[in-house]
Amino acid sequence: MHFVEAKGILSAQNGMNVYRGCTHGCIYCDSRSRCYQINHDFEDIEVKRNAPVLLEKALRSKRKKCMIGTGAMCDPYMHCEEQLQMTRQCLELIDQYGFGLAIQTKSDRILRDLELLKRIHRKAKCVVQMTLTTFDEELCKILEPNVCTTRRRFEVLEIFREEGIPTVVWLSPILPMINDIRENVEGILDYCVRAKVHGILCFGMGMTLREGDREYYYRALDRHFPGLKEQYQRKFGYAYEIPSDHNRELMKLVHDTCRKWNILDGVQDIFAYLREFPADRGYEQLSLF
Repeated sequence: MHFVEAKGILSAQNGMNVYRGCTHGCIYCDSRSRCYQINHDFEDIEVKRNAPVLLEKALRSKRKKCMIGTGAMCDPYMHCEEQLQMTRQCLELIDQYGFGLAIQTKSDRILRDLELLKRIHRKAKCVVQMTLTTFDEELCKILEPNVCTTRRRFEVLEIFREEGIPTVVWLSPILPMINDIRENVEGILDYCVRAKVHGILCFGMGMTLREGDREYYYRALDRHFPGLKEQYQRKFGYAYEIPSDHNRELMKLVHDTCRKWNILDGVQDIFAYLREFPADRGYEQLSLF
């Protein structure tokens, strides 16, 4: 890893990334795409050394409280977080200043900060988002080799349910000819129902491939699924969107399950929920004492 002095920390939509790059090794990771201009080895994590200072300055200057998002580009709980605790420092500031948090991860390291996330939720709002792609544990170890498996993420979702913190699952990506089968999606949906997630975010059954990401993915296919790269190349060429042939059937399964169990599944509805800051919630909490 290496350290930089960042010029800013919050995007126009109040999202932040304290790290750039990732060590989880997911073979499909879109963040490897060259359009994001990560001009260093993806596993050589760039650490924004001054992220907490920049965040405190940004939070103090805001006129209205809002939700702060993190994890959309690079996981806030990759391996280096154990040592550096940059994510935790930023969460402590979000708690201190009474902002909300929408945090996305694949890692059970988030449980380290359970009490802190509970404090944020008591004061404002905290939503934990977990990515689930593959019900088969052995396949998960191939597709997402350096992070906890789907079953462990389900256990994390259950813990947050028990602690009263709402969760959203990103059911994405579903890889054509690998895990785009009914049994896989049914297994993930069963986890979601049992964990009583608030929402399931799914953009469709398939994936995206761009320059940088595509080459890494194809090398992984050659290692683990010989001959599959050639099938992708014949079928999809250099397309950005790589849809599953089973999209209609599997998306119907997702929508039907969500309707049955009253789980939010509209993409725009979920994004609105993640952005919504409960302006009066602090007063409700204070009235209890």
